[in-house]
Amino acid sequence: MAVHLTGNRSGFGQGFTAVTTTTDPQDPTGIAFGVLKLARGTHKERPIGETAWLLMSGEAILKVGSLRQKVVRSSLFDEGPSCLHVAADTEVEISCEISCEFTVYATANRAQFTPRIYLPEDVEDEQRGKGQVGDTCHRVVRTIFDRRNADPAAELVLGEVLTFPGRWSSYPPHHHPQPEIYHYRFTHPQGYGHAELGDKVLKVYQNDTVKIFNGFDHPQCAAPGYGMYYAWVIRHLPDNPYTIPEFTPEHQWVMKPDAKFWQPHDTGKKKGASRG
Repeated sequence: MAVHLTGNRSGFGQGFTAVTTTTDPQDPTGIAFGVLKLARGTHKERPIGETAWLLMSGEAILKVGSLRQKVVRSSLFDEGPSCLHVAADTEVEISCEISCEFTVYATANRAQFTPRIYLPEDVEDEQRGKGQVGDTCHRVVRTIFDRRNADPAAELVLGEVLTFPGRWSSYPPHHHPQPEIYHYRFTHPQGYGHAELGDKVLKVYQNDTVKIFNGFDHPQCAAPGYGMYYAWVIRHLPDNPYTIPEFTPEHQWVMKPDAKFWQPHDTGKKKGASRG
């Protein structure tokens, strides 16, 4: 299975690097994902399907129709997202004032809808898992667009997750029938985490990408000391749009604010205790 894509750990070159396509020969999700790195100058594009450009770093002016918006980002972890989302055959212009990097998400959807630029003030930093099981699954979730704020004709859902060092995210384990892609970045280039895909555990590093399919639980954890970012994109299925995931029943108890779980009474060294 070609579900853990590791070929870009050394980074992305200038221009566009395709990581997945809508018709991958192995394990297609129906989602095209790639990275666009631009030096100063102007990039023009008319995508053949629904497409979103998510700013990862740099400064740019986004132009589409009558919309014109400057966007800036220097930190994935400390600053919210800016994103341009358009329908097929929409002419887009990206003018970079300094070098910039975008992650790009697309699907074959040909339906038309009004383009939109989402800015940091449009996206909530949602504190999920706070106060649950000793804050061990507290993370920040930023849903950029979904069925609540995107046009009903759109087929993509896009967001970001910040996983705190040594903690879990996408937890408790959950799954959904709609295909999904995670793309990872870390606070340090040597950072890493673990991604579950059903019973399989993947060790993920900087610039890795993972495909997620129907029925596979996919909780995540970050190694101590390393903040883990991942962008997530989901594709609605015909007559079955993504709304909320289904949590695996045996682990749902951790979502209760008063959930009881074991903690040591004394974590200090006891007199005469052996080392090991």
